[in-house]
Amino acid sequence: MTIMNPLPTDQEDEEMLVPRSDLVFEGPQPMEAQPEIGNDVEKQPPEDPQTSRFTWKIDNFSRLNIKKLYSDTFVVGGYKWRILIFPKGNNVDYLSMYLDVADSANLPYGWSRYAQFSLSVVNQIHNKYSIRKETQHQFNARESDWGFTSFMPLGELYDPNRGYIVDDACVIEAEVAVRKIVDYWSYDSKKETGFVGLKNQGATCYMNSLLQTLYHIPYFRKAVYHMPTTENDMPSASIPLALQSLFYKLQYSDNSVATKELTKSFGWDTYDSFLQHDVQELNRVLCEKLEEKMKGTVVEGTIQQLFEGHHMNYIECINVDYKSTRKESFYDLQLDVKGCADVYASFDKYVEVERLEGDNKYHAEQFGLQDAKKGVLFIDFPPVLQLQLKRFEYDFSRDTMVKINDRYEFPLQLDLDRENRKYLSPEADGSVRNLYTLHSVLVHSGGVHGGHYYAFIRPTLSDQWYKFDDERVTKEDVKRALEEQYGGEEELPQTNPGFNNAPFKFTKYSNAYMLVYIRESDKDKIMCSVDEKDIADHVRARLQREQEDKEQKKKEKAEAHLYTIIKVARDEDLKQQIGKDIHFDLVDHDKVRSFRIQKQTPFSIFKEEVAREFGVPVQFQRFWLWAKRQNHTYRPNRPLTHLEEAQTVGQLREVSNKVQNAELKLFLEVELGLDLRHIPPPDKTKDDILLFFKIYDPEKEELR
Repeated sequence: MTIMNPLPTDQEDEEMLVPRSDLVFEGPQPMEAQPEIGNDVEKQPPEDPQTSRFTWKIDNFSRLNIKKLYSDTFVVGGYKWRILIFPKGNNVDYLSMYLDVADSANLPYGWSRYAQFSLSVVNQIHNKYSIRKETQHQFNARESDWGFTSFMPLGELYDPNRGYIVDDACVIEAEVAVRKIVDYWSYDSKKETGFVGLKNQGATCYMNSLLQTLYHIPYFRKAVYHMPTTENDMPSASIPLALQSLFYKLQYSDNSVATKELTKSFGWDTYDSFLQHDVQELNRVLCEKLEEKMKGTVVEGTIQQLFEGHHMNYIECINVDYKSTRKESFYDLQLDVKGCADVYASFDKYVEVERLEGDNKYHAEQFGLQDAKKGVLFIDFPPVLQLQLKRFEYDFSRDTMVKINDRYEFPLQLDLDRENRKYLSPEADGSVRNLYTLHSVLVHSGGVHGGHYYAFIRPTLSDQWYKFDDERVTKEDVKRALEEQYGGEEELPQTNPGFNNAPFKFTKYSNAYMLVYIRESDKDKIMCSVDEKDIADHVRARLQREQEDKEQKKKEKAEAHLYTIIKVARDEDLKQQIGKDIHFDLVDHDKVRSFRIQKQTPFSIFKEEVAREFGVPVQFQRFWLWAKRQNHTYRPNRPLTHLEEAQTVGQLREVSNKVQNAELKLFLEVELGLDLRHIPPPDKTKDDILLFFKIYDPEKEELR
């Protein structure tokens, strides 16, 4: 498992300075680190994706005696690319393979380009066993190549019976789609769309797409706001409060929102949040927990009202009058993709009648073994219909999980009363019109071992779709949200016509795996307005305080260059810390009193602040500079001179420390007379030295 650019654990509110932050199993990574460079972004290619496939046949493959090998250059989207491979692995026992920007050395300062791409090793005996991995990346000077260090085991690649090397030739393919991507660094989702995204914690894009979908069901959001929470609750320990906080920020924040409090409230530790949880499982866990917390409150039953439907399992005998039925509830429906052209075909399959006959006869209580019909019919559908498309299935012949990338269509309007209500049981309420409109499409891009999730949503069910892709929200058209998510195959031109002139078909690895429909007759109730009056006062107050703190921190950060931090250690600190927190050094500077002082402040004014803080009059203060010794411990080195004390705080810091923006560390020497009153420190000559004694008391077994 490879973690790609995980979010720093202690900086959840910092903007992430990486273009993509997914964790992908067997995931892509840069080939090697490149020098840092600025983030000005060049003009991006046109809106329509320009996609091509490049095929590279490498002869005498097993005799290659070089560490790395580049393919010929090919052009996609007006840009030059090439494939880079390490035939014997990039310090691993795997073939390593990357997509490389061929002309990166000659591009202007701050260049950047975005590509979705896949790399494949073709199986020349059985094409279906070809190994293909897909990813996407924002290429720049620092990361001019991106791909897979552990693409496939060398043992499998070089095994003559496997079909990856035939007649000592290996065939490698790259499919590259260059699409206009909004400039990550300057794009403002709120300004462009009115919505904000969710930060990715590492592998939480699947959770982000689900949370955005639930948030944009206003009735659900309103119910979450109305769940009783108190100001004493902590969001990290309360799912309702964490969700209220998250939804409030999505509604009113100007920037992307962190999800850490919510994942902590689930009881996920830091390791867990990097694991790819199952989306359907997450949806059920979240709804179950909310359902439980809503019991006995004003919003009790909301989850059932929105998402719960019922179907009836039945077995009916053909030759005798006997029928067995069992009613069951569902919050989402799992629909077959394999062998089904569209959603209607899946529903047809769902209610398909099975014949129980021959060796498979049904035992009907007093009638014994009987020929029978077995099936499922729906009693009622919920106002919000969640359809999980079975894109991932177990392949028994290959003994592994596979992703079904077949073309599968879904309509903008779904009529479940079609063909004389054939999906519904006779006892279903005939007055309910089961006509649904599509609200959101959740998409998985990639293979069975990982990939990326995002969602297309119509927040108001207007014609305008939006793509919610972690931190970024963009406006999209209906074609992107529907047709492009059907999956299946697409024809592409070759980039190297000498190899094969004919256009070819390639499988699309980005496709819908979950659909959310809203019933037309319930639309007005579900798409209700949600405003500040729906949010508890204590939630608003807490989040406003949080916002103010954040603004204050931002202000302090912006003004940091105007200030110096001065850390003042005293005898009291030494006595308190030696033998407890520290043994070899004298003091831990992180635990002493620190002052944030404007650089222009005269040092004499700073001494007055010290007098107020410590009760030591200015004339009795003597400050020493610390020196860092070779063994990395600190000792007071020399007192400040009168000339130095006449300077500003900023000038003094520069004298004491050549490191830019470093702190100024001082030791305050204070002398007390016999009556324990302050007296001036004794004059120090060049021959005097300052000594500190540490005493070990063997009886008490302590150092002081």
